Amino acid sequence: MEQFMWSLLTFVIGIFVGALFIVFINYMKGNSAEKKADKFLEDAKKEAEKQKRDRLLEIKEESYKLKQEVDSEIKQKKAEVKEMEERLLQRESSLDKRDEMLQKRDAVLEEKDSNLLAKQKELQEKEVKMDEMYKEEMTLLENIAKFSKEKAHDMIMKRVEEDMSKEIATYCKEKEQEAKLNAHERAKQLIVESMSRYSEDVASEQTVSTISLPSDEMKGRLIGREGRNIRTIESVTGVDLIIDDTPEAIVISSFDPLRREIAKITIETLIKDGRIHPARIEEVYDKVSKDLNTKITELGTEAIYELGITKMDPELINLIGKLNFRTSYGQNALQHSKEVAYLTGLMASELGENVMMAKRAGLLHDIGKSIDFEVEGSHVEIGVDIAKKYHEDEIVINAIASHHGDTDKNSVIAALVEVADTLSAARPGARNDSLDNYIKRLEQLEEIGNSFEGVEKTFAMQAGREVRVMVKPDEIDDATSYKIAREMKEKIEAEMQYPGTIKIIVIRESRAQEEAK
Repeated sequence: MEQFMWSLLTFVIGIFVGALFIVFINYMKGNSAEKKADKFLEDAKKEAEKQKRDRLLEIKEESYKLKQEVDSEIKQKKAEVKEMEERLLQRESSLDKRDEMLQKRDAVLEEKDSNLLAKQKELQEKEVKMDEMYKEEMTLLENIAKFSKEKAHDMIMKRVEEDMSKEIATYCKEKEQEAKLNAHERAKQLIVESMSRYSEDVASEQTVSTISLPSDEMKGRLIGREGRNIRTIESVTGVDLIIDDTPEAIVISSFDPLRREIAKITIETLIKDGRIHPARIEEVYDKVSKDLNTKITELGTEAIYELGITKMDPELINLIGKLNFRTSYGQNALQHSKEVAYLTGLMASELGENVMMAKRAGLLHDIGKSIDFEVEGSHVEIGVDIAKKYHEDEIVINAIASHHGDTDKNSVIAALVEVADTLSAARPGARNDSLDNYIKRLEQLEEIGNSFEGVEKTFAMQAGREVRVMVKPDEIDDATSYKIAREMKEKIEAEMQYPGTIKIIVIRESRAQEEAK
């Protein structure tokens, strides 16, 4: 029993000692691990501090580089801005100088105008005084001679006529022939020189305009519910809108080019906007009308500046701009008027006439066409009324009235306007002519030529501007050839309508042929 107790006691003591040993070992291990952890943490802190310092250095270097780049870019931008400011200052300075020069030029021109008016008034007064003095002298001479001016004139003319009738007739005949030759050559040279110095393309214009649509669905939107949109467009613009089976296209029809242009721009604006209803149609139409009126004034101003014409009423300038939307046989009326003005000015300069007056008359010769859709009467009558309304010179008024031969010409400029108008209208490509009318005119010319006895064959040449008639030499002599040409000219003038002139050439050719053997 005691042995058992000792054994148990020894076992308990062993367990206790073992436990103490184990506790001691664990305590030692814990101290070592804590030291290692502290060391690891300390090393980690040192590494973090090092990386932090390195990163801060990198950030500082990058910020320094970025700052240098920004500074250089700012300097470059400042230099560019400074250069632009210098350019703007130079441009402003040049504009100021130009404005100052223009003001000085206007002042000089106004001074010249006032001086010219004063001189003109002085000359008129002198002319009146000279006329009065001349009348007084003539009255005094009549009283002294006891013989009237009319009786003296009649006596002198009768005596001269008796003494020199033959010499006068011979002289007049020679001078007439010389004048015909010189006038023909001079006129031909003058016209050719003027035409060669002026050349302009002509774009043909029609009575319809075509508008492309983004899709056929847009046709339905333009028509609107129960056709209200298309009715509004036609009533507001005054044109006919043709919507047929043509894919993605509609046609605007009107004889008034101005209305057609306004309608075209209005519809194109509505298509782009997408909102198509009666109120919007009227709103867009009003805006387009105002914008186009401004454009018309700009066109008129540009035309008079191109020709060098000054001092014209603003309303008259607006009427000139309206000619851009008026056509005659496909020829644009404004372009035609400018062309006539150029040609008239060129011919006037060759003849020593007033070039500015000639250009003004040429530009305004068809001014009546700008409102002939609105006012009753021919464009000649309307043009004369417009010229009188805006106090144009009598030469200009007479040129307008006589350019179609309705009135006698009282100046060289009026005759030049008629010539230039014919040249502009009749030159190749100036006006449209349908193929049917063209063929019919050629056939009619050849029929007229073939209708004369002794004619073998007639050829219409140069687009109907020249006719060559081949006659039978055994039936027609030289004198009869001239008679055929004269009668054919009269018949063409009586039966046909044609632009420009037609040259008639009668050819009588006889050949004698033998063969030597």
